[in-house]
Amino acid sequence: MNNDEITGKAKEIKGRIKEAAGTLTDNAKLEKEGAAERSEGAVQSSLGTAKRKVGEAIEKIGINLKK
Repeated sequence: MNNDEITGKAKEIKGRIKEAAGTLTDNAKLEKEGAAERSEGAVQSSLGTAKRKVGEAIEKIGINLKK
């Protein structure tokens, strides 16, 4: 896992907690903030995964070229 994946997952979890807290306390603003943070975290995590996979593919190509 790279930094984007870890940070994204942390934001996603934090957003889920905020969203749940907003739902439980009937606080629409907190619920919306949580949903937005959860979505942002999911996007960041996905981006990190994509970066890692591209890096791994490039590394594999480099190894195959050396053969």
